[in-house]
Amino acid sequence: MESGEQLRHPFDPIVFNDTKILILGSFPSIKSFENHFYYAHPRNQFWKILSTLTGYPANTKDQRIWLLKEAKLGLWDMIRSCSRESSLDSSLEEEEVNDIPALLERYPSIEKIAFTGRKAQVLFELNFDYLEIVRIYLPSPSSAYAKMTIEKKAEIYREKLGLGLQK
Repeated sequence: MESGEQLRHPFDPIVFNDTKILILGSFPSIKSFENHFYYAHPRNQFWKILSTLTGYPANTKDQRIWLLKEAKLGLWDMIRSCSRESSLDSSLEEEEVNDIPALLERYPSIEKIAFTGRKAQVLFELNFDYLEIVRIYLPSPSSAYAKMTIEKKAEIYREKLGLGLQK
């Protein structure tokens, strides 16, 4: 990837007919591009948090897709294309957003949108503030967001997403 070149989002959204919550990030990291899947940096805490909360394994791409389906979660990003110098949200420029309203129309079961960072939330509010849907802010699962422990992040994800082991 050349710095400054316009990059297109490499993945389709992961959404099912019974998805209740759409989780929106900003744009895939360089490691996610290399590994061909969402939140693929080995130090990113996203899959570890979801696996801990649901009790489902999330070690492979197939397991991660299955976890999302079972938990009625969808996954996509706000940005369709952009340029960047690094994986940090602060380096993203010339952003074009994905058509979130069309996705919500296609999947009417989605009741809430959750953001895994302020960049995604700000872009949503700037572009789609008119949409009447419940919005949830989750702390960034990035290991770069070290102000909060993974345990505290998991507690917030559990509370806001309504996830937890069903005993």
